[in-house]
Amino acid sequence: MTKVELYKSRVFVTIIHLCALGQFAYGLYYGSFEVQRSYKLKTSFSRRLVPETFPQKLRFLSYWSLIIQAVYYIVSLVNDFVGTNELVPRRPPAIRKFKDWLMSTLAFPVALNVGITFWTLYAIDRELVFPKVLDPVFPSWLNHVLHTNIVVFIVLEIFTSYRAYPTRTKGLTGLGIFMGSYLVWIHIIKHYSNVWVYPVLEVLQLPQRIVFFVAVLGFTFALYLLGEFLNNVVWAKEVKLSQRKSK
Repeated sequence: MTKVELYKSRVFVTIIHLCALGQFAYGLYYGSFEVQRSYKLKTSFSRRLVPETFPQKLRFLSYWSLIIQAVYYIVSLVNDFVGTNELVPRRPPAIRKFKDWLMSTLAFPVALNVGITFWTLYAIDRELVFPKVLDPVFPSWLNHVLHTNIVVFIVLEIFTSYRAYPTRTKGLTGLGIFMGSYLVWIHIIKHYSNVWVYPVLEVLQLPQRIVFFVAVLGFTFALYLLGEFLNNVVWAKEVKLSQRKSK
């Protein structure tokens, strides 16, 4: 089956969206309620790493990313049923415009940022991001939902659904506002709690933290450009063909 045939198969695309939404929604539920029910570690360190309430979990970019993915696949399903999956619709409905913007500006770059950054630091020293003390209360499958499956499904989305990217200025501005807001947020948390959200920040000096934050922002912007590049490469022929037919 070619990409065009796959793309035109509403059933296939809808099944992918349902599978993604199902696991991400369940991941949010399980991480918010079931993890606390099996909460056996009582040290202050473990309590900081496995917060007891959902608002406390919003300190972590992984949960923000999971929320973004869940919202994206909800929007995608709505678009599947009441919007349009045409490559280049003459008058794209608002839900399709929002879906394309959300995918390109937040869903793709943030998911890859979370997945790549987490597993890179995990490979260097897992204690910096996911200490072994969490293993008894934080199941490995939930860890993979948060840091692996978000990447798998969003990359799969690149190959099954075309999206019209916004202008690069608008896209990078939206992503920059989100990432900048998150960096401000973790500094606010540090100010009031005197504890960094991520253990890796505890071992870095101020100049190193500045370099780290700049590198994270630059890396995230690079991922946005990667998504734009992949979208253009994968769908270039189909878009040109669709444009010719519509003339």
